[in-house]
Amino acid sequence: MAQPLIPPFGEPVHLRDYDPDYIEGEGSKKDLKKRLTAAMEADLKRLDVLQEALYAEGKHAVLIVLQGMDTSGKDGTIRHVFGAVDPQGVQVTAFKAPTPDELARDFLWRVHRAVPPKGLIGIFNRSHYEDVLIVRVHNLVPEAVWRERYDHINRFEEMLSEHGTLILKFFLHISKAEQKKRLLERRDTPEKRWKFSLKDIQERAYWDDYQAAYEAVLTRCNTPYAPWHIVPANHKWYRNYVITRTVRQALEGLNPQFPQPEAGLESVEVPD
Repeated sequence: MAQPLIPPFGEPVHLRDYDPDYIEGEGSKKDLKKRLTAAMEADLKRLDVLQEALYAEGKHAVLIVLQGMDTSGKDGTIRHVFGAVDPQGVQVTAFKAPTPDELARDFLWRVHRAVPPKGLIGIFNRSHYEDVLIVRVHNLVPEAVWRERYDHINRFEEMLSEHGTLILKFFLHISKAEQKKRLLERRDTPEKRWKFSLKDIQERAYWDDYQAAYEAVLTRCNTPYAPWHIVPANHKWYRNYVITRTVRQALEGLNPQFPQPEAGLESVEVPD
């Protein structure tokens, strides 16, 4: 049975119903990887052209939101999917702990400032959703405060959508066992050890709390104008394939066009 990418709108989301190991299609894992990787390469080439047209036309912005547990592959997605397009047309924002200046304002202030202008693809590595995730799990603000933020976020995203921003949100869904495997790989690989921290182990203790927080986000903030995509992410290559295909299809839907050149340019001579 096929696993949906976008949860049904208005229905509760239970992550136990979504297999992080899922791969679509029939055949062996080896054959599927070969076939879908080839399809992804074709999608990446098309995405490069679409991004250039988006930039040249300047009518729409695209906002990509990447969320997931530690090691779920946010950095890898940016590198493998969006590394294929012109870096001039992409801006990446990684949301860390808010600064004192940001804390002195509403929680969406720093987010709105990072929204891409028309013509660009903006990628949020973590996002405004941290204010209903880590804030909830660690009781950083009263429950009454973070509960009202779901509606604030929906209205914010609706406003962006109405003013020309295409929003695509991806939850990179991995299992707890896969996270352990990746954390050990970070610990044991010299080139990756810099990404490993004792804080990762501390946060892992809150796994069930984060799963509940994500289920609330995927239920309360999944809308037709800013849908959530639950991406099976235990297999990195499949994660990259799904996200590449989804972004390519979304840009095809925008159908960006290159501007018409000035008349008569075909007869202009270029001096020596």
